[in-house]
Amino acid sequence: MARILIVDDDALVRAGLRMILESAEDLEVVGEASDGADVGEAVQRHLPDVVLMDIRMPRVDGLTATTALGRLPNPPKVIVLTTFDLDDFVFRALQAGAAGFLLKDTPPRDLIAAVRVVAEGEAMLSPGVTKRLIGHFAADPRVERKRQATTRLEGLTDREREVLVEVGKGLSNNDIGKALFMSEATVKAHVSRLFVKLDAANRVQVAILAYEAGLLDA
Repeated sequence: MARILIVDDDALVRAGLRMILESAEDLEVVGEASDGADVGEAVQRHLPDVVLMDIRMPRVDGLTATTALGRLPNPPKVIVLTTFDLDDFVFRALQAGAAGFLLKDTPPRDLIAAVRVVAEGEAMLSPGVTKRLIGHFAADPRVERKRQATTRLEGLTDREREVLVEVGKGLSNNDIGKALFMSEATVKAHVSRLFVKLDAANRVQVAILAYEAGLLDA
């Protein structure tokens, strides 16, 4: 049973999300918060596995709240909620440690599937969304940004670099294994090493680095 905390300043949005999520037998909404200022206390009280975080709130925004959660020991995974799918604020939230993003008009079935995937620690962004969102912002022509990303990748082995590229495409561990003729357990081990070597909090940050270093087309 995955435990979910909903954070949104709109009571109707919170009610709608709760209704959708609680229709799934393996998801439990354990609490709600109406502003990012209340997230830390709510997380400590309810101990959620996943936080659905509105990106724009009146007092403390979702970016600030996501960053603060990342400093906690064993922080919950964060999915940012937004109305716009190419919002620079969303991209900065992903860089701050969010596991992915969802549009507020995401169909109920897709919302439930995304929360399940994130709760299990897998990649949430589909290949198409990964390419559009991360590619839109990370394909930055500034030389310094690419240089920094390339420097961070210098310690990777050839195999780790291959796995990095597939993560950047938005593939799951199972799909990466099929593409590179590796077992899923071996892929998982490589991904874990990527997190350590690249000082990345999740697969989204790994994917951003792949794009910034020019390993994938924007």
